[in-house]
Amino acid sequence: MIPFAFWGRVSTEDNQDPASSRNWQLSRSRALIETRGGVIVAEFFDIDKSRSIPPQRRPQAATLLGELRNLNRGFDAVVVGEPQRAFYGNQFGNTFELFNHYGVPLWVPEVGGPIDPTNEAHELIMLMFGGISKGERNRIKIRVRTTMEAQAKIEGRFLGGRPPYGYRLADAGPHPNPSKAADGKRLRRLEPDPVTAPNVARIFAEFVQGQGLYLIAEGLTKEGVPCPSAYDRARNRHRSGLAWSKSAVRAILLNPRYTGRQVWNRQHKQEELLDVNDVTQGHVTKLKWNSDEQWVWSEAVVHEPLVDPETFARTQAMLSAKGRPATQRKPRRTPHPYVLRHLLRCGVCQRRMEGTWNNGRAHYRCKFPVEYALANKIEHPRTVYVREDHVLAELDPWLGRIFAPAALEQTVHALLAAQNNELDVSAIEAARKAIKDCDQRMARYRVTLDAGGDPQEVGKWMAETRTERVQAKGRLRALDRKREITEKEINEMIPTMAAFPEILRDADPADRNDLYKQMGLHLVYDPLERVVAVEARPSMYQSACPRGDLNPHALNGH
Repeated sequence: MIPFAFWGRVSTEDNQDPASSRNWQLSRSRALIETRGGVIVAEFFDIDKSRSIPPQRRPQAATLLGELRNLNRGFDAVVVGEPQRAFYGNQFGNTFELFNHYGVPLWVPEVGGPIDPTNEAHELIMLMFGGISKGERNRIKIRVRTTMEAQAKIEGRFLGGRPPYGYRLADAGPHPNPSKAADGKRLRRLEPDPVTAPNVARIFAEFVQGQGLYLIAEGLTKEGVPCPSAYDRARNRHRSGLAWSKSAVRAILLNPRYTGRQVWNRQHKQEELLDVNDVTQGHVTKLKWNSDEQWVWSEAVVHEPLVDPETFARTQAMLSAKGRPATQRKPRRTPHPYVLRHLLRCGVCQRRMEGTWNNGRAHYRCKFPVEYALANKIEHPRTVYVREDHVLAELDPWLGRIFAPAALEQTVHALLAAQNNELDVSAIEAARKAIKDCDQRMARYRVTLDAGGDPQEVGKWMAETRTERVQAKGRLRALDRKREITEKEINEMIPTMAAFPEILRDADPADRNDLYKQMGLHLVYDPLERVVAVEARPSMYQSACPRGDLNPHALNGH
């Protein structure tokens, strides 16, 4: 009897019920292996993961690939219910070699059994299915985009997303698809929000009268009108909500939906390589702005307008006349490296300071008064500047001093005091014991199978044990992440941390930034006192340096 692991996947793009999809893929897999004496003892099924994501980046598939190297994995082969769901494009060629390396056969119904690495026909078949999978996804994308374009242009339908500031969602009747309507799904439309709609009309009116973006923001803040992020805190917790900003006013002035027409395709999703040096990592999807020629307008007014078309057109002309075209966005990428990227905050407004390059040096600045209204009584310098090299000149030696032998005792006590979680030794030992027990039971079940035991009954036991083992490993990982750092462990790491200044001095800026983030550095600059307050909370259980090339052997992987 051969113990198998089942590998499957379903994504929301397929508009399928995950349970039903899993069941038919599982049934197809069993039909292939049970006539050959196989039984499924483990399952690896990804839900809500697109096929375009490589298996190494899908949670369950990555776990399966990791288990291949485990001698106590509990299965001897892997079966896939449908290869189009496991492999996309050239993913088969990038993944199958792992199965060959660890000697684990991969079974698919399309070849009637295990894939033979020496059989050219098998390889061609699998590559063909990868191409079919890619083509199918592209056809779905084309159909969906064409349908949405027609719905926006002809029907003026609201296609989802959060309503613009000044509007709220209202019911627009049952869904036109009978089956979806039977499930209770209904259409939505935009209607004016009685609280915020007058603010939108006011912003347009003041702008065409000649007031600038900052003056409009200042007036709204002075009168206590909540800015968009303050009005809807539930979806804007990442923003301060302290005051109106010029960018918020500008975004409202640029939004064509205030004319009462539905506008679609202002942005599009663009797939970019995650790592240009390793194409096997696949792509990531990013939103990009489209030019106004690519926008799709509804043919009729479909919701109550907040501004008339003449006012909106005049506003766009005024915005364009003051500089670059109103709909053009500058790319935010910078060729300059910033060691303290995302780590330094302004001590006045607590906003993250942005990097800027002046006179051949890296600086960080906060331009709160330039972007945000000051009517909220925040006393903030017009521009806060701090040079990166001045901060690093003190930061790196400080890191070396706190881990120096003379400061060893004080540092150990400080790290121990900073821990918020109690050490749960009993839970850790229980999880380890459960994993060991599962491994022993799996070994006994395999012996039972070899001795002629009932395949169905033994397969059921193995599947249950496999589930228990995965759950125990998950508990152990969670405890390892949370558990308190012991004094002994900290003392063992101190010598490696003392080498920080020498390692950092010649390191690549991106590597230094990664390491600072692992150490949990938080820097706050006080422009009045000209002092940077630094707090470090090291991630002592980070398994490896993210980039892998910052002398990980010297840092012991931490």
